[in-house]
Amino acid sequence: MQKQPPRPSLLKLRRRRRSAPGTPPGTLVSHPDASPTTIQMVAYSPDDLTEHAIANVEQISGFLGGWPVLWIRVAGLDNIDIIHQLGELFSLHPLVLEDIINVHQRSKVEEYDRSLFIVTQCPSISNHHLVMEQTSLVLAGGVVLSFQEQPSSLFDPIVQRIRQRKGGRIRLSQADYLSYALIDTMVDSYFPILDQFSEALDHFEEKVIGQPDQVMINQIHGLKRDLLHLRRIAWPLRDAVNSLTREKAVISDSTRVYLRDCYDHVVHIIEILESHRERGSDLINIYLSSISNKMNEVMKVLTIIATVFMPIGVVAGIYGMNFDVTASPYNLPELGWRFGYPFALGLMGAIAVGFMIFFKRRGWLGGGKGRKEKL
Repeated sequence: MQKQPPRPSLLKLRRRRRSAPGTPPGTLVSHPDASPTTIQMVAYSPDDLTEHAIANVEQISGFLGGWPVLWIRVAGLDNIDIIHQLGELFSLHPLVLEDIINVHQRSKVEEYDRSLFIVTQCPSISNHHLVMEQTSLVLAGGVVLSFQEQPSSLFDPIVQRIRQRKGGRIRLSQADYLSYALIDTMVDSYFPILDQFSEALDHFEEKVIGQPDQVMINQIHGLKRDLLHLRRIAWPLRDAVNSLTREKAVISDSTRVYLRDCYDHVVHIIEILESHRERGSDLINIYLSSISNKMNEVMKVLTIIATVFMPIGVVAGIYGMNFDVTASPYNLPELGWRFGYPFALGLMGAIAVGFMIFFKRRGWLGGGKGRKEKL
């Protein structure tokens, strides 16, 4: 038995709690299901690097101004006090803190006093379910703050690149390049998800013609719903990255070149999503056509059976009428004939065989050449 490829099924919907109507702007409300808050700090220069697990926000103050690039990694949004303290330390606008806590934001870029606030939605697969998680970035001078809903290994490759002194451009660049690297990592996280969707669509394309069933069509509908959700997430992301390519106050000219490449990746993602959505729609049409063809085959068989037995029923009905052959020689003379019964059965059989030969020559039974059409 061929093993089915892993594929996302239905979108894992999570309750996105919002503040109550009428709540003052900037109000922070922790979510009951939020992960515990942890802070990791990475500070580096071309020649030096330090990493620390931060237990108290005040520890960060001693590193400000002493490093070209300071990256504060916040994972989990359970502790509102820590988020408040970070906001006070880096003079973050209350609306920024509110958008960080309320993880239902669309991808966007906002400018606050020569600092940038960037929101993205990152997809992942958990137990064959598509999960969307919000990641927020704040770029202010030489400081980058990243806020994730829960701890993950998404940015671990960036940390590894930073640890390698001769590993590339990231150690030689400023904080805006680090922000680009984080955004590029989040954008690239879409491609493995799209590959899984592609494998699922290939699997359904092989199965939809030969073995269509109700379970499969439900899975295809779930796949289309996931693709539609990803499309709604990817379009604002395209606009956000495009606005970064035009940002000149905080983003340097050299980094904007890389952001344009990141923008091309987002456009490619959207094109793939559109292609997958069309394939999903085609699969549904193929499924409906396959079901219709099977129904037509069943109806054809039933029609042939009914057509064959209708004249046989007429013969049986005629010979089943009660006539007295002694009253008239025209009242079913075969009733008094020695071979009347075999004659009636033979007549019925000849009619059935004649119809089958006729159907065969017309090609209605699948074996004949059928009538040649004139060009």
